[in-house]
Amino acid sequence: MDSYSVELAKSAEKELRRIDGRYIPRIFAAIESLAQEPRPVGCKKLSGSDHTYRIRIGTYRVIYDIRESRLLVLVIKIGHRKDVYQ
Repeated sequence: MDSYSVELAKSAEKELRRIDGRYIPRIFAAIESLAQEPRPVGCKKLSGSDHTYRIRIGTYRVIYDIRESRLLVLVIKIGHRKDVYQ
């Protein structure tokens, strides 16, 4: 299986900077693992889109699009579960 490239949208980079530093290594590891498996066990497809998924890292959520044509995982949102869906 081909490896995907993972990119963070500017907004996701900004959100990542606001997260408590204790959680950053776990979140980063989860995002990096999307390159090998863009649909890991436990990921959920979000309703309303054919290509948008989310993964859970503790109380944080990472929302991303999978672009099959370019083998790209684009992280569009990172945040606490109470804020990320707004």
